Amino acid sequence: MTAGRISDGASRLGQHLTESEIGKLARLIAELARWNRRINLTAIRDVDEMVAGHILDSLAVRPYLQGPRVLDIGTGAGFPGLPLAIVEPNLEFVLLDSNGKKISFVRHMIGELGLTNVEAVKSRAEDYQPDARFDTVIARALASMPRLVELSSHLVGEDGQLLALKGRHPADELDAIESQPGWEHSVTALTVPGLESHDRHLVTLRRLKAETQ
Repeated sequence: MTAGRISDGASRLGQHLTESEIGKLARLIAELARWNRRINLTAIRDVDEMVAGHILDSLAVRPYLQGPRVLDIGTGAGFPGLPLAIVEPNLEFVLLDSNGKKISFVRHMIGELGLTNVEAVKSRAEDYQPDARFDTVIARALASMPRLVELSSHLVGEDGQLLALKGRHPADELDAIESQPGWEHSVTALTVPGLESHDRHLVTLRRLKAETQ
């Protein structure tokens, strides 16, 4: 049943998933529900709502990824990073969170699903110092846009992008971003199957190129 909902929802997003990918996504939801009965990993308790609110909401960002290295900051129980890593095995993902219990779940799922393109790191974004910056940095419902830039600007590569998954169009936050030099933004409205009654927007931030004389 869960697998069918995942497959149908992905199709409505314009994405064809293999049976293996669908199976891994369904196992992720099953384990999330099992762990969630003991540890508070997510406020969503209903499995069908987990499919829409976690799996499909994560996959909706897939077309906007760029570059081979992706960082998911404030990943929580692994969203959107784990679903994206499952369907994009050729990309390298780092999933970052300061909550030890949630990172333990992410590490459990990496092993459970045999994922070789994912690393889970327990750290605050502002303290994380990777060997190299990332092509895409993703954050879902983590912080206001100005605060997000403050937390993660050192993690975004020179030609990279910062993707922020938001609910309502964050007009006030974007106004505040415009007062911070060095970034340009665009906003894309998303339609997520099962969340049609919820506003979903993707904000893309890129560094402004220095003007050449």
